Amino acid sequence: MNINGMPKKASSSVPKWQYSSSVTTKMLNNLNPICQATQQLTLKGKFVITHNHSKSIPGKLISVQIYSETEVDPETGKGKLSEKACFKQCESMKHSHDAQTMIYKIKIHIDSHFGTPRAFLIQNKHKKKFFLQSASIETNDHIIHFDCNSWIYPIKKTKSDRLFFSNRCCLPSHTPRALVELRKEELDRLRGNGMGERKEWDRIYDYDCYNDLGDPDKGPEHLRPVLGGSRLFPYPRRGRTGRKHSTAGPSCESRPQPMNFDIYVPSDERFGPNKLKELKSNCVHAMVHFLSPKAEFLPRRISADFHSFEELLDMFSSNRNQTIEGWMRDNLKKLIPVEHLKEINHAMKENHGQLPIPQIISENEWAWKDDMEFGRQMIAGTHPTRIQCLTTFPPQNKFGIQSSIKQSIIEQRLEGWTLSQAMEHGRIFMLDHHDYLIPYLNRINANGVCAYASRTLLFLRSDGMLKPLTIELSLPGQYPHLEIHRVFLPAKQGTQAALWQLAKAHVLANDAVYHQLISHWLYTHAVIEPFIIATKRRLSVMHPIHRLLNPHFKDTMHINALARLILINSGGIFERILFPGEICMQISCDLYKEWRFKEQGLPADLLKRSMAVKDPDINNPTGIQLLLLDYPYATDGLEIWVVIKEWVKDFCSFFYKDNEAIEGDVELQAWWSEIRTNGHGDKHNDTWWYQLTTLSNLVEALTTLIWIASAKHASLNYGQHAYNGYPPNRPTLCRKFVPLEGRVEFGEFLKDPDKFFLGMLPDRFEMSLAVALVDVLSRHTSDEVYLGCQQSPGWIDNEVIQNRFAEFKQELKEIQSRIMQRNRDLKLKNRRGPANIEYTLLYPDTSSSASTSGITGRGIPNSISI
Repeated sequence: MNINGMPKKASSSVPKWQYSSSVTTKMLNNLNPICQATQQLTLKGKFVITHNHSKSIPGKLISVQIYSETEVDPETGKGKLSEKACFKQCESMKHSHDAQTMIYKIKIHIDSHFGTPRAFLIQNKHKKKFFLQSASIETNDHIIHFDCNSWIYPIKKTKSDRLFFSNRCCLPSHTPRALVELRKEELDRLRGNGMGERKEWDRIYDYDCYNDLGDPDKGPEHLRPVLGGSRLFPYPRRGRTGRKHSTAGPSCESRPQPMNFDIYVPSDERFGPNKLKELKSNCVHAMVHFLSPKAEFLPRRISADFHSFEELLDMFSSNRNQTIEGWMRDNLKKLIPVEHLKEINHAMKENHGQLPIPQIISENEWAWKDDMEFGRQMIAGTHPTRIQCLTTFPPQNKFGIQSSIKQSIIEQRLEGWTLSQAMEHGRIFMLDHHDYLIPYLNRINANGVCAYASRTLLFLRSDGMLKPLTIELSLPGQYPHLEIHRVFLPAKQGTQAALWQLAKAHVLANDAVYHQLISHWLYTHAVIEPFIIATKRRLSVMHPIHRLLNPHFKDTMHINALARLILINSGGIFERILFPGEICMQISCDLYKEWRFKEQGLPADLLKRSMAVKDPDINNPTGIQLLLLDYPYATDGLEIWVVIKEWVKDFCSFFYKDNEAIEGDVELQAWWSEIRTNGHGDKHNDTWWYQLTTLSNLVEALTTLIWIASAKHASLNYGQHAYNGYPPNRPTLCRKFVPLEGRVEFGEFLKDPDKFFLGMLPDRFEMSLAVALVDVLSRHTSDEVYLGCQQSPGWIDNEVIQNRFAEFKQELKEIQSRIMQRNRDLKLKNRRGPANIEYTLLYPDTSSSASTSGITGRGIPNSISI
């Protein structure tokens, strides 16, 4: 769209009544001759409500008052407020997952000088909460829309009515006089006073450190450091709950009961009526299936290993024992309450379904062992954001200690290239899991797991695929900064091939942990939460940037709160299935030290990893050229990045006519300042933050936020079932080192390499729990809203913006077509690979149909919603 043309369209497309009180009054006076005579007008409204009650909510228990945007009440200094009106009639709209959606109608009487409605108060006198999806108020031939999507709690609990503004946006300096005080009061209310314990019905946003991961009341082994607020453990901030501190560890908050999913998040951030029930159902379904192994395969005493690949494949069969074995029940008791065990046991007796087989083994159960598939997954799997182009050989750590990989063994496998030639042409790549792990390995390996730091080198072949060259596994030496290295080379058969397979498993365990703990949790979920809190505290819902960002924050605070309950807490799922165990979150603190917001946009990330170079061609909207042309994540991602950025630029250009308007926006500047000083307060002195004084910086920052919340998270999350769902392809820990020749373990390995390999993988419970987790995480829920879609067609009261958004959606559809076309191109071997898995993780899927729920391996939700 022509940006310069947008303001011209605005003046003709926005109805005049929105700006002129005299025109509005005249229009309203002409509504009805009878009303004109009595100086009374009647406005009609519709309110869409969803609830989980067995009966409809009586309309007389819900009342509404509307505010004028054009007429000021001299006594309050706010817009004129109508009399209360109650809901009169309702009609059932739909039923879904035991939730009923109803449409209530209302008639509101106002005087002829009331002016234009722009906000309303709603009061709930019912004893239970309900979910207000949307509202609309008719004035003559125009409908004023309100996107609500909020829980309305009983007035007995909230002690105040709930305020909603209409979908028309304006900068603070353009706020209608009648709404100035309302706008300010609402932001003050959302910020709260930073004191007291938060209740479910509160709508207060504040920051806190991660001081709720430990549970010292259970014992000293559950004590965990506070993350955030210190130089040793820097971290993004989370939403404050205000729970009482633990008696055993005064720096730690007491913990709520896990698996009840009962933890405070501001009421506007809570899941909708169906989401929580659907998520619980998915959790039970996954546990029922994966945590109920066949009794005849269980060893009689201590061991709970898988003993063959056939037995492992049986995890995905419907012919499974329908009870929880004693050893597994004991493990589950450490994670979830007894009452939930009963629920799972009951569900097992009724469960006869068969889950989809992970794609990595659906066509060829041995494709995961292929070296070319191993390399392909680094650029087209579920973790394509870690690989880098090697620019210095040999690799070395920050202390200058060089890798033990020799040039001579590399050059034997470069298909005629010398190492210097290959590096000069950008054909040597590295998957690096070395420096951040080495300092922790002694602690990790003292806890019954066997972990290495690793470096994997690969060569870009002429067909565009990555061929593994060598793997280096390292352990700390006897003295500081010294290391013990072992180097492994690819082999097709025999002992060396089996050893190579073991080395690959250790690399994959490193990558699985970094993917889940850093790329997925820290660099999407955790870093976004402070932006959400600041948006709600500093940008009014009337602010256009709030309106732009809000769809990309849906459900994130709630899902993060649940992660603190059962995933990243002491004794939680991550500590059970990931090899760092109890120091998982400390490692994530170390890697947060490296986080730079400026590097999170896709082009900047690719440049940082030397996967691309800057392109001097000003006509290239990405500004970069890929070194690896068949890089599905980057190729598809750059197209999506570009259309997001163009959409954001046009949106911002409509509201900000020059840089002075950006600098002078008091809400925007307060928002950006609070993100740096509070939300990411441990990085407030860093100089790399954008200065939010120009349109280009604003667009870059907003595009980066939307990219992280939508496409980046989708690429890291929704392929987990396809790849991580089969543990040998991506184990989360190893229980044996690669055996050394001459040791007893080497003899065991030679006797049965497959048995040794399976014994090196996580045990049955850990493996089953990991598969159950990725099954839940990979599912889209039925209320998913995808990139290019909105929850409501009237999400913003501006025709120009709505038309531009429709263009954005069409551009995403065109990208969908190009992605499928690339997937059909046989020359692009990384689009499918030996496992024949199409790369669809960045297929936008602009459908808003509930049929897209479940495990689809495609679709970019607007937000981090799981």
